Amino acid sequence: MTVTGMSGKLRAIGQDVHAWLPPRHGWGLANCGLLVSRDTALWIDTPYDHQLARAFLAQSGAVLPEGVTVDRIVVTHPNGDHMWGAGVLPRAEIIASRQAREHLHFDPHPQQQHALVGAVDPTTPWGAYVVEHFGGYDWSTVRPVAVSTAFTEELELTVGAYPVHLSVLPSGHTQGDLFVHLPAQRVVFTGDTVFGSSPEQPGDHPVHWAGPLAQLISSCRRMLETGAETFVPGHGPVLDAAGLRGHIDYLEYVQERAHACHAAGLTAAEAARSVIDEGRHPELGLPERLLVTIGSEYRGIDGGGQPDMVATMQQVAALAWDLRTGEAPPAGRGGRP
Repeated sequence: MTVTGMSGKLRAIGQDVHAWLPPRHGWGLANCGLLVSRDTALWIDTPYDHQLARAFLAQSGAVLPEGVTVDRIVVTHPNGDHMWGAGVLPRAEIIASRQAREHLHFDPHPQQQHALVGAVDPTTPWGAYVVEHFGGYDWSTVRPVAVSTAFTEELELTVGAYPVHLSVLPSGHTQGDLFVHLPAQRVVFTGDTVFGSSPEQPGDHPVHWAGPLAQLISSCRRMLETGAETFVPGHGPVLDAAGLRGHIDYLEYVQERAHACHAAGLTAAEAARSVIDEGRHPELGLPERLLVTIGSEYRGIDGGGQPDMVATMQQVAALAWDLRTGEAPPAGRGGRP
């Protein structure tokens, strides 16, 4: 995978509001938003690296009134694929939840991720997975992004005459998720609390690092209660209310299966493989990511704790290798940690 030609397209989804949608799905290819007024503009999330962010900036500039710049960025959660591109707007105010600012200490920063991609052996299952899914991004000049304004619970903004409602969510995809409601346009930007999929545009299996799934389900229902008609997920196609209800059905299914597998004494990796083998959602890509989500649910059942992201991703790579080849990764070759 490379990001060349993956710069995405800006699509109008309401009055003066646009969604920037990559032309395919996959790790790191996040949706972003733009809200425009006569005298100011707001980004909702940013792409993963500066190459993609500059493409988003150029397309934003094409619809901005003369003299208007993007001067604020709302970050829906603290993962790099939604905030590292903010460096292309060094004067912009960056707004996130206080929990998101604190969560940043647990995630790798851009230089660490850049070094990892350069250090792995691509002939091993782990190295091949890293290069396939992350090798196309360029973080060589990207530096950590600082949050300018952090808040708890709710924050009300205006962009020109348009109200913007920011609401912090309980732990779900990460610690520090929020969603953005544009009531005038009846649009919600969900962040990675929601991963989009439709019959016409199948997406990927969601990946949730924090959990529990019960809180993600509750957060999705809270978004429906806004009365919005359009929901822009963190990844995948734009959804209507029926599409979001379908996503809730998916989360409830994974929740039920995770609890049943936990009660049966299966490990998270065994549970993920069991759920994949049931074949309930063959249209979704990256089924190995179920290991992350089910692992988060297991930690919730067992009493919490932070995941080891690298060790977890190594398990994900091993499962992907197994699913692709039908064999366990060779011992001593960068397979199972």
